[in-house]
Amino acid sequence: MFRKFGRRMEGYFFVLPAVIFMLLLIGYPLLYNIILSFQNVDLSNLSSPDKAFVGFENYKNLVQDNAFRTAITNTLIYTVGSVFVQVIIGFLLALFFSMKFKLAGVLRGLMMISWLIPMTVTALLFKFMMGSNEGIINQMLLSLNFIDHPVGWLSDPKIALWSVIIANIWVGIPFNMLLLSTGLSGLPKDVYESASLDGANWFHKMIYITLPLLRPVIMVVLMLGFIYTFKVFDIVYVMTGGGPINSTEVLSTLAFQYSFTDFDFSVGAAAANVLFLILFVISLVYLKMIKKDEVL
Repeated sequence: MFRKFGRRMEGYFFVLPAVIFMLLLIGYPLLYNIILSFQNVDLSNLSSPDKAFVGFENYKNLVQDNAFRTAITNTLIYTVGSVFVQVIIGFLLALFFSMKFKLAGVLRGLMMISWLIPMTVTALLFKFMMGSNEGIINQMLLSLNFIDHPVGWLSDPKIALWSVIIANIWVGIPFNMLLLSTGLSGLPKDVYESASLDGANWFHKMIYITLPLLRPVIMVVLMLGFIYTFKVFDIVYVMTGGGPINSTEVLSTLAFQYSFTDFDFSVGAAAANVLFLILFVISLVYLKMIKKDEVL
């Protein structure tokens, strides 16, 4: 009995450093941010020990702010648009590289370059490429007579968000391709052989075999892609800074603006908590779906 108890305590001892690390670097900032959102803290009383408790006043002011509603809409459009295209193109590339041909491994490795490049570097590259006057994209389109005048990819409020989405799609395609390729490689070959003997063509195999069997992997890809994209900050901040006229403002950049530009730390904390709450709810829905699949 004592030996069994000692082994259990030994396991807890090895886990303890990771638990302490999580509590200090994740738990404490999260708890402090929640408390901060219920106070009235700005630059004038940041170091003061006495901070006024205002309840849900910061959240009320946040909801009434037009910039917040715009940021919510932009974040959803950015996330859905990016993830939808990334998964489709990633799936098509996964199917392509699942075929046995020469240089498949080399090409797959080259495809990973866009995902391995730091996001800030990628954002700067696309910012220069999409420049109104000297950008290479406008120069190419002008030389091919596709456009008559330079397009304001990042300066036109109507298309700035879509320009950032295009940049993010380019970054995320290899990640989706890699996960879906792993899922495809694990599908049972005998099922496809049996379907071929029954006269099933490529389309039938895709609809009735590949997609149903790949559903758990697709759900994981969608979930990870949604979380990673929904909390975007770096690529939007570097390319547009949330402008022009809040046309690319997302929740993370808005929280940054409240806290470090307007120095309204409490409202910024409230905006960050809204972002966290949305992702937390989505994670719970995902876990419920995964548990349902395991039961089935």
